[in-house]
Amino acid sequence: MGETEMKLVVVGAGGRMGQTLIRAVHAMDGVRLHAAIGRPGSPYIGRDAGELAGLGSIGVPVTDEPLEAFLHADGVLDFTSPASSVEFAGLAAQARIVHVIGTTGWSAEDEAKILAAARHARIVKSGNMSLGVNLLGVLAEKAARALPAAQWDIEILEMHHKHKVDAPSGTALLLGEAAAKGRGIDLENHSVRVRDGHTGARQQGTIGFATLRGGSVIGEHSVMLAGEGEMVTLSHSATDRSIFARGAVTAALWGRGQKPGLYSMLDVLGLN
Repeated sequence: MGETEMKLVVVGAGGRMGQTLIRAVHAMDGVRLHAAIGRPGSPYIGRDAGELAGLGSIGVPVTDEPLEAFLHADGVLDFTSPASSVEFAGLAAQARIVHVIGTTGWSAEDEAKILAAARHARIVKSGNMSLGVNLLGVLAEKAARALPAAQWDIEILEMHHKHKVDAPSGTALLLGEAAAKGRGIDLENHSVRVRDGHTGARQQGTIGFATLRGGSVIGEHSVMLAGEGEMVTLSHSATDRSIFARGAVTAALWGRGQKPGLYSMLDVLGLN
């Protein structure tokens, strides 16, 4: 192992995404697994992270002590919960390391805390770490800018597995933000999240969201631009969770050379 390898910590190591991240770090060049962090009280504490992820023993036991791990690492990969990510962002800021956040379901208050931590930490935060989805966001922005709001309505449809706890998905919101940017509007004041009962006619210039949940679907997203007599649909289908993990490792490697700040995958991929 080379000394120049980036030492990465995976938090939420016991979860599906945590195990996917461990496998990605193990498989990719330029990085190695420095530590794996589980929740306090998790049955996985003390177990080998490689065995947990189906790799066999790699000599990295799962621990519930993030501070010690962060102090001797170069970066952390974090797909946990907003409360946990805010806590980890504080530790990453103290340790002056790269913090890659793929967590979704944020409140405005949580977002503000992440922004504050980014004064000292290099944070790459995205609702989706895949190249394809980030390209889809760029295309959605271009389409929304090109097609006038008076004639074209925008709807965002997403489907995920039945275990997902937040809605709309972070990716759907990323796509909504991109479309709103193209239109030069504020998403929060122009989005329609729920339709039920007698809603009246569709309000011009709004961006609608529809959320489907079921089975084991990893992620399906469509941006639909509906005009009079025609419709443009931009879609992305995720068939393997590892695309997000590989994106996160790529983001960590990119973040190593940056100044403290809050970045997105668009920065990493040069799409900004």
